[in-house]
Amino acid sequence: MTFLRSVVGKLWFTIIFLVAFILFILTVMLLEFFENNKITETKNNLTHQAEKIANVLETHPDEQFSLGLEISWEIIDDFTKVVIIKNDKEVYYSPGSEKSVKLSVSDIRNDVELSKVFEDDIIVEKVSKLSTDNSNKDIAKFSIIGVPLHVDNGQNGAVFIYQSLEIIQETTRSTTNFILLVAGVAIILTTIFAFFLSTRITAPLRKMREAAFEVARGKFDTKVPILTHDEIGELATAFNQMGRQLKFNMNALSQEKEQLSSILSSMADGVITFNRDGTILISNPPADRFLQYWYYEKGGAGSPSEEIPTQVMELFQLAVNTETEQVGEISLQGRHWVILVSPLYSNRFIRGAVAVLRDMTEERVLEKMRKDFIANVSHELRTPISMLQGYSEAIVDDIAESQEEKKEMAKVIYDESLRMGRLVNELLDLARMEAGHIQLSYDEVSLPAFMNRIVYKFQGLAKDNEIQLSAELDNNIPSILFDPDRIEQVLTNLIDNAIRHTPQGGSVKLRVRDDDFGIKVEVSDSGSGIPEEDLPFVFERFYKADKARTRGRAGTGLGLAIVKNIIDAHHGHISVQSKIGQGTTFTFLLPRKKEKNGDFS
Repeated sequence: MTFLRSVVGKLWFTIIFLVAFILFILTVMLLEFFENNKITETKNNLTHQAEKIANVLETHPDEQFSLGLEISWEIIDDFTKVVIIKNDKEVYYSPGSEKSVKLSVSDIRNDVELSKVFEDDIIVEKVSKLSTDNSNKDIAKFSIIGVPLHVDNGQNGAVFIYQSLEIIQETTRSTTNFILLVAGVAIILTTIFAFFLSTRITAPLRKMREAAFEVARGKFDTKVPILTHDEIGELATAFNQMGRQLKFNMNALSQEKEQLSSILSSMADGVITFNRDGTILISNPPADRFLQYWYYEKGGAGSPSEEIPTQVMELFQLAVNTETEQVGEISLQGRHWVILVSPLYSNRFIRGAVAVLRDMTEERVLEKMRKDFIANVSHELRTPISMLQGYSEAIVDDIAESQEEKKEMAKVIYDESLRMGRLVNELLDLARMEAGHIQLSYDEVSLPAFMNRIVYKFQGLAKDNEIQLSAELDNNIPSILFDPDRIEQVLTNLIDNAIRHTPQGGSVKLRVRDDDFGIKVEVSDSGSGIPEEDLPFVFERFYKADKARTRGRAGTGLGLAIVKNIIDAHHGHISVQSKIGQGTTFTFLLPRKKEKNGDFS
């Protein structure tokens, strides 16, 4: 079946079918012609012989009749038989008639057509079957010719000559065999010619097929050799031109794709392209971060191939209905995005949309910071100043009668002054960090020993608060360069906050993993979590959690701001994820440092 589906098989089958059909028609026509011609020729010969015998017998009447019979017998051949009817009583048969099929007088008299030779004195001819004397079975057909004979003045006689048609059939069979032999030779020669012709045709086609598969695999430099100058050669030329044009177009598309990818990757705004059913087609890194926030909000890990957020899909449906751009806002994990959705057209059909996401969190944070900074500073300084003023007035006015009361008031004034000093120092430290004046002392630190020491430092506090504190480190974590004092300050702040905001029976875990870009550290707790509206501000100055969730004394609200500046000074990154009632996770990444001159990998 594979051979018949190929070009060679189809061409061979077509040529063989045409040759066989033509030979069949020719054979039928030739056989019909030969058979008719042979029958006509046989009838003419038999008629001529019968007339000649009748003429001989008519020229030798009476006593010479026997001589006429001998001459007549010499006229006919071995395959021809003669019946001479002189009158009703005298009938003569040619020699050898007894050994073969004999035409009897009764057959002649009883036959309507043959008897006309006596009645109408005309030449008659007929093709009939004869039977032997001892058998009624039909045998081969005979051609019978009857010629009038006038040798007896009283009655009309006749000369009947007949010959079997087997000779004609034998000739027909010989002719058929010869034609079949010629047809067989013609089919063999045609097959050889067809395969030769098809090979000449299909050889360049096979090369073009192989070249097409190579082009399909991306090898656009593949060329087809031009072997002929006919239509196949022109097809090969067109194929080579197509390959060159396809390579040019693919290179142009690749350059445009790389250019578009570079533009999307370098954009600060997120870009998401999706089709009508919400399947994401293209997204850049800012958009991926937005999707990660959304997948985390849904409660799943998610992947970029999943559907887009429902709020974006609603804007898309509105854009489709109105055929105009739609603008909306969405908040996830405390971050705020402005979304611009524009429909994408394929001719007049809307095939999808492109969504541009602008992160407005920093603007909102700066606006909130501007409003809250003075209030936060006033709030932090008002309480210690009021206490300093009140207790100092009490001492000046001799309200404290005993020496112990004076010492107690002085101790309160001292503690509040320390608190104010700590606040001022942290503000100054934070100002230096934000101004870029922080000095880091890099050292190669073994992480297992470093992390275990920090966890051990907080085991007492965790035990007092009935909290399970544990550390989980990957095996074979390499040493890394960083400022151990500053990173200890970071971990101290994070673990202390986790313990203070975790209820009894909860847990705090420190995880350290080896990442492709550096060392990733996570501090997670099972506490009450941070409200979504507060997440964008946890790393800002004077941020404090809800006092109702603080188990110990409140801090100054500057710890996480200092943590962020320390991580930024190490060229790292810190983030937070939290849900109410499910806990909080702080994650920071310390990149690997190649040299001590500050070049990071």
